Amino acid sequence: MPTTSELSLFAKEFDGSFHFDKLHKDLYATDASVYRKLPLAVAYPNSEKGIQQLVHFARTINTSLIPRTAGTSLAGQCVGEGIVVDVSRNFTKILSLDTDNRTVTVQPGVIRDELNAYLHPYGLFFGPNTSTSNRCMIGGMVGNNSSGTTSIKYGVTRDKLSSIKTVLSDGSVVGFSELTEPEHTSKLTLENLEGKIYNVLYDELSNQEVQQEIRKEYPKKGIHRRNTGYAVDALIDSKIFDLNSEEPYNISKLLAGSEGTLAFTTEITLKLDPLPPPVSAMIAAQYATLGACMKDVVIAMKHDLFTCELMDDVILGCTKKNKTYEPYRDFIVGDPKALLLLELRDHTEEGLEKQVKELMDHLKQSENSNHQTVLKGEKIDQALELRKAGLGLLGNMVGDRKAVACIEDTAVAVADLPEYIAEFDALMLKHKQEAVYYAHAGAGELHLRPILNLKKEIDVSLFRTITTDVAKLVKKYQGSLSGEHGDGIVRGEFLEMQIGASNFALLKKIKHTFDPDNIFNPGKITDAWPMDESLRYEVNRTEPNINSFMNFEDSEGILRLAEKCNGSGDCRKTSNSSGMLCPSYHATKDEKDTTRGRANVLREVLTNSNELNKFNSEELKAAFDLCIGCKACSSECPSNVDMATAKAEFLYQYQKANGTSSVHRRFAKSSLLQAKMSTFPRLFNILFQNSITSSLIKKFNGIALERSLPLLSEQSFSKLAKQLPKSLDQGRKVYLFVDEFSNFLESDIAIDAYELLTGLGYSVIPIHHLDSARALISKGFLEEAKIEVEQNIAALKDLVSAEHPLLGIEPSAILGFRDEYPRLASDSELARKLGASCFLIEEFLSAEAALGRIDVAKFTKEEKQIKIHVHCHQKSLSTQKVTFDLLNLPANYKPTLIPSGCCGMAGSFGYEKEHYNVSMNIGETKLFPALRKLDAETLIAANGTSCRHQILDG
Repeated sequence: MPTTSELSLFAKEFDGSFHFDKLHKDLYATDASVYRKLPLAVAYPNSEKGIQQLVHFARTINTSLIPRTAGTSLAGQCVGEGIVVDVSRNFTKILSLDTDNRTVTVQPGVIRDELNAYLHPYGLFFGPNTSTSNRCMIGGMVGNNSSGTTSIKYGVTRDKLSSIKTVLSDGSVVGFSELTEPEHTSKLTLENLEGKIYNVLYDELSNQEVQQEIRKEYPKKGIHRRNTGYAVDALIDSKIFDLNSEEPYNISKLLAGSEGTLAFTTEITLKLDPLPPPVSAMIAAQYATLGACMKDVVIAMKHDLFTCELMDDVILGCTKKNKTYEPYRDFIVGDPKALLLLELRDHTEEGLEKQVKELMDHLKQSENSNHQTVLKGEKIDQALELRKAGLGLLGNMVGDRKAVACIEDTAVAVADLPEYIAEFDALMLKHKQEAVYYAHAGAGELHLRPILNLKKEIDVSLFRTITTDVAKLVKKYQGSLSGEHGDGIVRGEFLEMQIGASNFALLKKIKHTFDPDNIFNPGKITDAWPMDESLRYEVNRTEPNINSFMNFEDSEGILRLAEKCNGSGDCRKTSNSSGMLCPSYHATKDEKDTTRGRANVLREVLTNSNELNKFNSEELKAAFDLCIGCKACSSECPSNVDMATAKAEFLYQYQKANGTSSVHRRFAKSSLLQAKMSTFPRLFNILFQNSITSSLIKKFNGIALERSLPLLSEQSFSKLAKQLPKSLDQGRKVYLFVDEFSNFLESDIAIDAYELLTGLGYSVIPIHHLDSARALISKGFLEEAKIEVEQNIAALKDLVSAEHPLLGIEPSAILGFRDEYPRLASDSELARKLGASCFLIEEFLSAEAALGRIDVAKFTKEEKQIKIHVHCHQKSLSTQKVTFDLLNLPANYKPTLIPSGCCGMAGSFGYEKEHYNVSMNIGETKLFPALRKLDAETLIAANGTSCRHQILDG
């Protein structure tokens, strides 16, 4: 083991940033697999030189390098005890595009969807399309030979490789590309590591017996999804070894699927395809049994499909409980056992309709399917999003039993699929398992997952037994145990069984030739680590007893909330993708600022800390520091890993051990201060606006000098309420919750809300003496927040009902009744009952309008262009559509939603001097640029007080 001084010295010389602290080790100890290995260090190289330095350093101190991009590998490829080398931060350039030859050269950290967005204007795209395409990176796709939903039409990543530039194990920089025979002969004369690689491969693969053994033992040639070891079967099909072949010899094909065990990739040149035909339709066929579905896969694949994907009832059941995906289910009838998504494309509507009719006729003739629906437009995208969410949704299973990745990557010939699945079902029945089935049926690959508790020894034993039995079954059908997710740790052990002893010996020789010192990602593919060791959890351990102030019973405790994160990395999508998740990561591109990063650190600390108060952790403090509590993780993360609520609990527990600053306390109790200041609003507003006094106030309160201070209303709503005309008792009675922000800072908005409701004929009773407890919760003052919550429930429980709801103006205030109140209240059931009758004013009025209870003739006829930015909590806990619908009621209003993500203010976060720059950077990712494009006549509608202030300053 290297000493701390050796690591420190290297960090100073390294071209990049190099970390060996506990925080970074915790962050990178896991990927999206079931494995955990604490690395020696984490490196973020700036350049090729940095990677060369890492290669030399690894050899010097006898350690290894584990390459990593987005870290979403399922087989354990991205974990190891050496140095994790994360290229996702700095190797993100698209280097060149050759439209004539349809190739593009990129660095390994380029995101697949962002590459295709860049290529779209040129009429080109990169075909392989994984379920993680909005965050997976080209380097990882090459390492795993990824394929995804489009492989039946466009093939796999290996098919798209033109060339790869690498750093070899001796530090030399070498490119691998298509070679003519003279070029190959020239390579054989080289007296260096590159020459040795070409010579060993040529000597071995020229042997006819070796070729015969490869063809005999490797997966059937018709199975295009195969990541079984190194792709020597692809090399022997080239014209160097087969005189009848036109396929050029290219060692890049060997590197595809090699999982970073042979060389370190720095540049990749990809072959591109023209964009798919623009006119599309999808047939969603439903089945009462999985067997009937498998029969139709064979029938459907006789058609020219672009997609043939499957979901079973377990996956479909998970979508019922997920706010993001449940609306996408509207084409599903009843509760099918399985669902096929069959996509067709054409250049004309007529051609498409002909294809649809032919496929529908064949499906009806087979009588396997009990319902078919034709989807078009956005419905296709929604259906595919439903399927792509499968991996993450499986993580939303509450408790310790999870759908485990081990046999989820098997691929067989499509013709063998029905018989294979029948035998697989019998195998699962034998092991008393009800597996989960989903994914790429048209490619002969289904992601089949047993449901196991890997904290228990009996299930860990079953983990191995099931994998072994399935490996034997796959071999029987000459399939591939790894279709696209890689061998890694989980399947590496079974490679010799799959390809035979002599072929496996050949793979070991290739590995040793490329990497004689075993510095590149050891323990994967050859010399694999045991598949049932190095798991995330210690087997048969006594679970840590974590006492929390808030109620996390819906996740069986806060530790299991963190454990719900399976590492699929939805939180790593950038601001170029739809949604908010994860705003601070958008600004920093730092793994610790993702929901996954926070969940990993929380799990590590709560599991392994010896502190009496396990939350008393500087690593947790650093991980949660930039969590802005936007709540996006509670809805956009398929596993609903709610880190915003976990942060409130962490702050409470950490402050119990360490106390809190007076500045922090003032922010938490800001509503009390505002109430006092509202007695003399003009005086305080003068102080807030004067450059000298405002600077002093900001310095005293830890506020960024660049930030403007919010001004008090000339009169609070509580004062103005006495002058309001009484609401007539003729309409439906509703309660208007005038929160502390609307009361003291923007009373004019509260007055407007009152007048709007009364003008529409409602009998309105304002509630303006209660504090929502929002600031207290956000700052972790949970005991004080609980007092406010209990008081609010006591005051409202006998007033508010479904017939007489409580309507709120500020999203973060009113939605807390539905979100945090049940976690804080002594009577959580009573809190839930109250919360069910609490609504944003937009939610209520848009619902009333839909029921025909609002006279739209009462609204203005004035023409207005309106751009809407909706508060994060509304996006996460409700829907943006209600605000859009409400602003559509005036006949000549033209509202549109800004795809703005989070504004970055997040209550006090954006005021704090240490967070100001991150706050503004978040605003710059989407919101500010969108607003700067608007003309002066366009109205900006933003229903969050923090959002309005951020827009003012930004």
